[in-house]
Amino acid sequence: MSTAPDSAVRAFIEEHRADFLDDLMEWLRIPSVSADPARAADVRLSADWLAATLARTGFPVAEVWTPPVGEDGPGAPAVFAEWPSGDPDAPTVLVYGHHDVQPADREDGWRTEPFEPVIRDGRLHARGAADDKGQVFFHTLGVRAHLAATGRTAPAVNLKLLIEGEEESGSPNFPALIRERADRLACDAVIVSDTGMWSATTPTVCTGMRGLTDCQIDLYGPEQDIHSGSFGGAVPNPATEAARLAAALHDSDRRVAIPGFYDGVVELTDRERELFAELPFDTSDWLRTAHSRATLGEAGHTTLERIWARPTAEVNGISGGYRGPGGKTIVPSTAQLKLSFRLVAGMDAEKVQQAVRAWVAARLPAGIRHEITFWRATRPCLTPLDHPGLQSVVRAMGRAFGQKIRFTREGGSGPAADLQDVLDVPVLFLGISVPSDGWHAPNEKVELDLLMKGVETAAYLWADLAENGRALRTAPDASCP
Repeated sequence: MSTAPDSAVRAFIEEHRADFLDDLMEWLRIPSVSADPARAADVRLSADWLAATLARTGFPVAEVWTPPVGEDGPGAPAVFAEWPSGDPDAPTVLVYGHHDVQPADREDGWRTEPFEPVIRDGRLHARGAADDKGQVFFHTLGVRAHLAATGRTAPAVNLKLLIEGEEESGSPNFPALIRERADRLACDAVIVSDTGMWSATTPTVCTGMRGLTDCQIDLYGPEQDIHSGSFGGAVPNPATEAARLAAALHDSDRRVAIPGFYDGVVELTDRERELFAELPFDTSDWLRTAHSRATLGEAGHTTLERIWARPTAEVNGISGGYRGPGGKTIVPSTAQLKLSFRLVAGMDAEKVQQAVRAWVAARLPAGIRHEITFWRATRPCLTPLDHPGLQSVVRAMGRAFGQKIRFTREGGSGPAADLQDVLDVPVLFLGISVPSDGWHAPNEKVELDLLMKGVETAAYLWADLAENGRALRTAPDASCP
């Protein structure tokens, strides 16, 4: 296996940096907003542009896929590309990202037009610069640098790309697309380039994401709003019961009080807690980003542990009864409670849903009818620290950044678990975005120096994964526990 010399990789990247940025800015000019039906043609244009560019990069296969028709109609187009290694023992790696973007308008607070990229002070500003076109696109120059520096004519791994077109709309049709095309997507590992790092000076690798399930609980009491003087205190009030459910969701230690909720939870190891503690976390800075005046959560855990590695339950909304000006002395006929649950390794969304249903039914009095509607069920995703694929990512990043790579997790949820579930392979994360990049916010940007570090990391990664191909294929199951 030919390992790319660092100097050769960096020289190639620098030589082609300007053309790479010109191409990226051309792609960023396409307003591929998947949530806006009026932009459907732009999303398709974005997919076509990427497929053509990947073919020009050297991928012998570059196709635009339309997801199966779902409840809301056909999904947004995804791009699939494939470049076989030619080596019979080479592992197969699938890179995931997305080419759709969040809505953006000048009046939202952008200093410049969101779909007219601008380079200013070493930063590229545009919608999608970091989330996720920039992080997808660094793989195009990365694989070229890998080839140029090693003298290969094809990557050291069988390289596949799947770039989704509806991630910013919740990926409603993505699981069906994966199942339908599972044979084409078969691989030994997935690289997700839709995450970030702790900071520009503290490069990190994400090792997992939490799962998610959320619901609405509709409560029904009297057949209509009734007089609180004539009937209040003598009949069940659905708004009161919604409040009682919300108040009973946690115990005095801020643990979720639903029986069975923590069944199967994989607890943090001492080593993982030490690694979290190594990060330069500043509570005051974090509170500013949270727009909050204080931290609060499950007793016995730090803030990072709470948002990365502990399951949570949140009241997203509570409503019912009169909400107009002044007072109205009624017992309302209906109330609603919206809840979301973040899940960690070892938890099963369907079992959590069953536990929530049983808990609600046990707490409501006679005379209150209820209905529960669950919307999503996303599994958590976690890769063990000693997994050989993760170690390849760490080594490649370490070469690019020239310093120790630390570890994080993501508190949110994404489609990584769908890839892991259907393809039955580990998911590894490679992202170079930093919190200040402003995902989903006005003036989104990507740091150009970090973007080039992503290119360099990708250039080193494929040879490292190829050298560890057997270990990658025979490693213990790294799917979501």
